[in-house]
Amino acid sequence: MKPFKSLTYTSPQTGPRLIVLGAVHGNELAGTRGIERVMAELDSGALQLACGSVTFVPITNPLAYEKQQRAGDRNLNRNLCPTEEPHEFEDLIANWLCPLLAQHDVLLDLHSFQSPGQPFAMVGPLNNDGPLEPFKFAHEEEALAVRLGVGRLVDGWLSTYAHGVEVRLARMPASASRAERLSADARYGVGTTEYMRAQGGYAITLECGQHDDPQGPEVAYRAIHNTLAHLGISSEVAPPAAAESVEALHIYEVIDRLDAEDNFSRTWASFDVLKAGDIIGRRANGEVLVAECDGYILFPNSKALPGHEWFYLARATDRFRA
Repeated sequence: MKPFKSLTYTSPQTGPRLIVLGAVHGNELAGTRGIERVMAELDSGALQLACGSVTFVPITNPLAYEKQQRAGDRNLNRNLCPTEEPHEFEDLIANWLCPLLAQHDVLLDLHSFQSPGQPFAMVGPLNNDGPLEPFKFAHEEEALAVRLGVGRLVDGWLSTYAHGVEVRLARMPASASRAERLSADARYGVGTTEYMRAQGGYAITLECGQHDDPQGPEVAYRAIHNTLAHLGISSEVAPPAAAESVEALHIYEVIDRLDAEDNFSRTWASFDVLKAGDIIGRRANGEVLVAECDGYILFPNSKALPGHEWFYLARATDRFRA
């Protein structure tokens, strides 16, 4: 097993501290390749830092990367926190990664996805002092998001997941397994970006396209450059904001699969348009799942296990046009 590895480039001038992650999921390589390309430019002097620092983690989950699959023992991007009693390999990663994240101000986490689709970014909540995800850097996060070079921004992840947990808990039997109990804890929805915000920083997840899209590494590469320039860490000119051309969506509901015989009405892909009344799927007991309003389906998973997320619903917002 390869050791955990990070590499930090630091300017003599003080400034923001950025951390960039690749391969949090071991089969998502666009970020890894983009990171490698930027590191080569820094090593050669083709790219120079003006201030601050940038830390790269090209392969965040070496076990999953070695297996060429999404997870090693479990999904690293769920229930992310240090633990004194590690059970899975991802717990060991968390004990190393979480303190590293806390040493930085900004996180760019680079991912890809299974079905065909366009790159998009996931951002955090508006500023709030609530109990779930208190936050005070929404403006800074939004300013970075509209400069990453993607045309779609999505928010609402953790609040929607937490609401889904309430529904899941209500139907969970007393004999539920440890894994099932974990999935019914709102903290299970905490991944790298949510953990970063809890440590006083801000963070964006960038989905660079389908896993095998040859343009994915380029999306990651350009996003790293744009982030370094926007934060003033590199000497490059920061890209202009593209808020007016960005499509903004808010996730508002998660639907679990309850039975292995629950099936979609068709093959869905993330961001497929839904019209009110569209049939999304059917439960094993005959219940028909219908879109209650116009919107979009996100992260449909035809291989979801019973008791786990099956798909999400989202609607358009004007958040980034304000």
